[in-house]
Amino acid sequence: MDPRITLAGALVGFVVGLTGMGGGALLTPILVLFLGIDPLTAVSSDLVAAMVMKPVGGAVHMRRGTVNYRLVGWLMLGSIPAAFGAVIVLTRVADPASTSNIIKTAIGVALLLASCALIAKSMLSAHRPANDQPMPASDVKPLATLAVGIFGGTVVGLTSVGSGSLMIVLLLLIYPRLSGKQLVGTDLVQAVPLVGSAAVAHLLFGDVKLAITGSLLIGSLPAVYLGAKISSRAPDNLIRPVLAVVLVASGLKLLKVPNEAVAITLLALAIALFTVLRIGGKARQVLTGEPPDDDPVAEPEHQNG
Repeated sequence: MDPRITLAGALVGFVVGLTGMGGGALLTPILVLFLGIDPLTAVSSDLVAAMVMKPVGGAVHMRRGTVNYRLVGWLMLGSIPAAFGAVIVLTRVADPASTSNIIKTAIGVALLLASCALIAKSMLSAHRPANDQPMPASDVKPLATLAVGIFGGTVVGLTSVGSGSLMIVLLLLIYPRLSGKQLVGTDLVQAVPLVGSAAVAHLLFGDVKLAITGSLLIGSLPAVYLGAKISSRAPDNLIRPVLAVVLVASGLKLLKVPNEAVAITLLALAIALFTVLRIGGKARQVLTGEPPDDDPVAEPEHQNG
């Protein structure tokens, strides 16, 4: 067991349990950038570890009936062969150095897409009405859903990134009537065969290191459970922007962007996110009738209570 890898697994597992996103998007760059693990080995080992973790959350939602199985079916039809094929194409590159560069570039682009997806999900969720009713099966769009599955499967097979962050935002865009519970449940369940397909392909053709996978699972499994237990009380509107900034930084570094440009980009992003959060908070107060934080009318009631 490598304690550094176990610690990384625990950190990322806690974030995943807290937010439902960021597994491969955080863990793979940590393994590559900070622990010096070969990119192909990092992707392969990360996916095999995720194959063990994903069914836990999916099983909970299946028992609660918050899974749209028709959506899962169309997503699987596209994602499973796409993920498997992407791994074969990636691992058949003759030059190992070229393979490493391809993976780093692909992960960098995927991380930037994932960070945009996190921000987009927060904005979309803030403006969509509350809805606890299951979406009718007749509302499923087969071709659009199949395309999402193919795209997501390809990205996951190449980088281990996107089974949560990218796919859940694409589903939000296509199915605005899908309830929040169904959205998360459907995404978790479809991610099980998707990650499983990519993991099996990496076991056959990739470079899985069981010592790395085992160290990741020792840290991540209890951390995922702990994060999920407290997720209902976590300040999600703060966690996701922070996660987005981390993903942008990791993506830019993997794309070999100079440090000065990375710093300027992160500063601009932080300012933009702070502004959006402030505006979103004020808009939510107007829409819900909540008093502002410094409303003097609310103070006496607080003191009397």
